[in-house]
Amino acid sequence: MNERTFRIGPIRPPSEALSLLLQVTNGCTWNKCRFCQLYRHTKFKAYSADSIKADIDNMVYHAERAGKYRRPDGTWDINGLNRELMIGTDEERQCFYMVANWLVNGGENVFLQDGNTTALSSGRLTDVLIYLRQAFPQIKRITSYGRAENLSRVSADEFAELKEAGLDRIHSGFESGSDAVLQRINKGVTSQQEITAGRNIKAGGIELSVYFMPGVGGRDLSRDNAEGMANVINEVNPDFIRIRTSVIKPGTELYEDFVSGAFELCSDDEKLSEIRTVIEKAHDIDTKLVSDHIVNLLQGVKGSLRNDRQKMLDYIDGYMAQPEEDRKIYQALRRMGRIVSPGEVSRISSSELDNVRRMISETDDPYEWEIRMNELMCRYI
Repeated sequence: MNERTFRIGPIRPPSEALSLLLQVTNGCTWNKCRFCQLYRHTKFKAYSADSIKADIDNMVYHAERAGKYRRPDGTWDINGLNRELMIGTDEERQCFYMVANWLVNGGENVFLQDGNTTALSSGRLTDVLIYLRQAFPQIKRITSYGRAENLSRVSADEFAELKEAGLDRIHSGFESGSDAVLQRINKGVTSQQEITAGRNIKAGGIELSVYFMPGVGGRDLSRDNAEGMANVINEVNPDFIRIRTSVIKPGTELYEDFVSGAFELCSDDEKLSEIRTVIEKAHDIDTKLVSDHIVNLLQGVKGSLRNDRQKMLDYIDGYMAQPEEDRKIYQALRRMGRIVSPGEVSRISSSELDNVRRMISETDDPYEWEIRMNELMCRYI
């Protein structure tokens, strides 16, 4: 008997934590960014519509299994679901768990994987979207990753067709709006292509979420990185700009540049200054700034660039006004995953604070401190 399984890719945005994951491509079409090693050993593949539909059919199968444990009042028999979870192979159990967890949490959103799902031909993607919506009529949002260079070659009319078929939101890792930075990190795209892609997506009626990577240009291009990004979002007016603070990881070309001295790490303060510049230079746009990842130092910096601008600037300025040692204490605790906001430092035990102060005193060289913070962040995806 064939296993009733479906493919599950390696990543999704934090905002899609409760979404059903449907893999329509494998890997990344570009796979040459100098800061990323996620898909380095994965050959890109776009799956056939029939193959993807077979995965959707298996999702329906597991949804029907889980549905037996939904009570008439809409609540769930969790013990029954747990017993059902013990049936089948490891892969089938993993698939059942994903579908059941999705349904228990509302069963509303789906995320299309992997790194560049919009590389699928628009006709094939439209076919898949329609089939998915028919399989699960309760779906409220379908979201996808998309690479800006590919997206720039899709017309507004084609995006409108994808919207009509059921695609609601696209996430795109712009990372920077500076051509100098984009070239340094070998992003394979220009700022103008980002603008073209963004405008066409918005004109097609699809929500757009772009990513900004403070610090990815290094210390010498820090201002270029921020000002370039501010220019792009002013031209595009995306629905969201999501902060993904740069982490220079072993195994990447950018890390090799760092080791050789060709790339100088930005400090946490400099990365915050980049975010501040983007906020300050944003014009009258209603883009929402989102800081929903563990690598971000101040997740409390969030809100509408139109309505919450001053609040976000004040938050950053308040942090920057703290004494250097206090900032470093927070940085270390944050990078260790101990706290989420500066206000939480007060709940840390005196012995742990003493250990952090000792680490600070033993790190005389300011640049060595940034190296240590980068090492701590390398633990996270």
